[in-house]
Amino acid sequence: MPQENIVRRRRAAFKASPFVLMFSLARRLWLAWRQEIYSRKILARLSDAQLKDIGLTGDDIKRYR
Repeated sequence: MPQENIVRRRRAAFKASPFVLMFSLARRLWLAWRQEIYSRKILARLSDAQLKDIGLTGDDIKRYR
């Protein structure tokens, strides 16, 4: 039983370590960047009428590339 508690404390300490936080931040930033690219590709495929329905124009999409 005491050995189990030591293992749990070590895992908890590792989860809060600066290295884990640094890599998780980098991963979240990369995922957000990939999501932006994916969204731009989808918006670029929409027609002018479809873009107008959501309040955008083709120029809005080109400006944020």
